[in-house]
Amino acid sequence: MRKSEIILSGLIILSFAIAIYYYPQMPEEVASHWNAQGQVNGHMSKFWGLFLMPIISVGMLLLFIMIPRIDPLKSNIQKFRKYYDGYVVLIMVFLFYLYVLTLFWNSGYTFNIITFLSPGLAILFYYTGILIENAKRNWFIGIRTPWTLSSDKVWDKTHKIGGKLFKIAGVFALLAIFFESFEIFIIIVPVILISIFTVIYSYFEYQKEN
Repeated sequence: MRKSEIILSGLIILSFAIAIYYYPQMPEEVASHWNAQGQVNGHMSKFWGLFLMPIISVGMLLLFIMIPRIDPLKSNIQKFRKYYDGYVVLIMVFLFYLYVLTLFWNSGYTFNIITFLSPGLAILFYYTGILIENAKRNWFIGIRTPWTLSSDKVWDKTHKIGGKLFKIAGVFALLAIFFESFEIFIIIVPVILISIFTVIYSYFEYQKEN
C-alpha cells in the first residue's frame, strides 16, 4: 500500500469519526446544496448529510487506487505517478475541506461558501495543470479525445497547452474572491472554455499530423 493511500485512508476514517461525533448535534435536515450566490437551495436528511461525503470519499479512493492497475497503458502512468499521487491527495483533501465547510454551516455559522471554496478550487485547478503537463498517454487521466489517444505527439502538444491553460484557470479561481457577485462564473467558465478548446485543438493537431 502506497504512503498516500495510507494517509488518505486515515483521512476517511477521520471523516466518519467526525460524522459520528456531530450526528447528535445536527438538525434532522441539513443544508446540502448552495446556488451560484452561495445561498442554500437544497437539504437532505441528517444521516446522508453527515455520511454521504465520507462514503463518496471511500468510492473515489478505491477508484483512484484501481486506475493505475487496470489501465491498458499503466506503464505510462508510472512515468508520472508522483504527480498522479499528488493529485489524488489534493482532490481528497479538497473533498474533506468541503465536508468541513458544510459541517460548520450546519452548526450555525453563516458565510459565503463559494468564497471559501475559491482558494481550494484555485489550488486544485493549478495542480491539474501540473498533472496534465506531465501526463503520458493513458485511458483515464488527462485530456482523452480520440485524437490524443491515437498519437503520442498530439497527446503531448495538447497536454502542454492544456496544462498551461488550467494553471491560468487556477489564477482566475483565486481572483474570483474579489468579485463576489460573479464568483461562480469566473471559476467555472474558464474551465468549460478550456475543455472545449483542448478538444478542438487536439482534432486539428491530429489532422495536421496526418
